[in-house]
Amino acid sequence: MRKFISLTGRLMAVALLALPLLAAAPAVAQTQGQTPTGQAPQNLTEQEVKLFQQLNGNVAGRVSIPDAKSGLLIQPEGKEWRDFWRDDSKLLKGGALLGMLAVLVVFFFVRGRIPIEGGRSGRTVVRFNGIERFAHWLTATCFILLALSGLNIAIGRELILPLIGPEAFTALSQAGKYVHNYLSFPFTLGIVLMLVLWVKDNIPGKVDIDWLMAGGGLVGKGHAHARKFNGGQKIVFWSTVLGGGVIAVTGFILMFPFWFTDMAGMQLSQVLHTVVSILLIALIMAHIYIGSLGMEGAFDAMGSGEVDLNWARAHHDLWVEEMFGKRDAPRGGQPVAAE
Repeated sequence: MRKFISLTGRLMAVALLALPLLAAAPAVAQTQGQTPTGQAPQNLTEQEVKLFQQLNGNVAGRVSIPDAKSGLLIQPEGKEWRDFWRDDSKLLKGGALLGMLAVLVVFFFVRGRIPIEGGRSGRTVVRFNGIERFAHWLTATCFILLALSGLNIAIGRELILPLIGPEAFTALSQAGKYVHNYLSFPFTLGIVLMLVLWVKDNIPGKVDIDWLMAGGGLVGKGHAHARKFNGGQKIVFWSTVLGGGVIAVTGFILMFPFWFTDMAGMQLSQVLHTVVSILLIALIMAHIYIGSLGMEGAFDAMGSGEVDLNWARAHHDLWVEEMFGKRDAPRGGQPVAAE
């Protein structure tokens, strides 16, 4: 036993003495391929260009662990990704979000809140049932929280940190990280539910082109014909389903790094995740405005599920005709089933 302890002690001493030698050993650089063009990107410094030309691409060291990508030291494409994240993405975020906010403010002061034509009739029609409203609010709630936590990741350091201080910002960001990760799963479920429930009513047609050409009844006077979903709602639907699908897929790739793709795929996923998210947030801002402040009676569709008959005739006249034909809806205060 004493011999074993003595031998173990000697081995540990040798290992400790060898550590400084190992740490002082120079890293041996090796090339691992070229960029697609074989030329240095234009945004490199003069010194980086010379290094790039000498090494002909990525700069990597030797590693003995199975994870070979950990030896990557310099990747020219990584500088392009970094420049996008630091500069270009912030221009996109500010331009898209502030631009949409400015448009909505101007539209509100010019157009005002759109009233129900003829006032409320006292008769209602069931527009969305409980399952449809559940799918909508599941997706909407998750999207809003994902958007807020994602924006904190993107621009919180510049906007929120100076206001609340580092300790509070750290706690907020930590909570936002958990929110962003875990709500991605119910958000994806909501996207799938919306697709299954509403895809048949969101197939584009000529009536939707006419609706868009007429300004959807939001600009000017007169009615724009529409079925259960008008042209604008179909744009929101397909943007949410397709854009939300891209956000979900790229988000899962980022959440489980290098499980599905390599370094280039990770960088591309983050760029797509950022761009599509910002554009979808800007679009949903307009959708929220119209469904709440911008149009009287619109919120009832996803609130109680019942809308006033005059509202339905003004904004979805073809849908009303499909339900009741050319005749009037039954009189009385009871809601009329939509299907």
